[in-house]
Amino acid sequence: MSKTISLREANQAFSRCIREVEAGEEFVITKNGQPVARLSPVRASRILSPQQEAAVVRMRAIMEEGLPLNVGRLNRDELHDREFDRKR
Repeated sequence: MSKTISLREANQAFSRCIREVEAGEEFVITKNGQPVARLSPVRASRILSPQQEAAVVRMRAIMEEGLPLNVGRLNRDELHDREFDRKR
């Protein structure tokens, strides 16, 4: 169960809030009585399904290889010239 505290209280007692979050507590921070943020512990391990793990592996492979853009080699001067030509 989370504790509700005002933004002012969270600001004034931030170190205490962090210590409590490290111990597993969660805070909902309010501004003018309305909830605006949640301060909660970061979960150390995230469990992914086998499909999600496979998707991560595929995405990393794509990122390492790069996507084919079929634009050839570009350099900074060419990019600048192209942008300048469009503005004229």
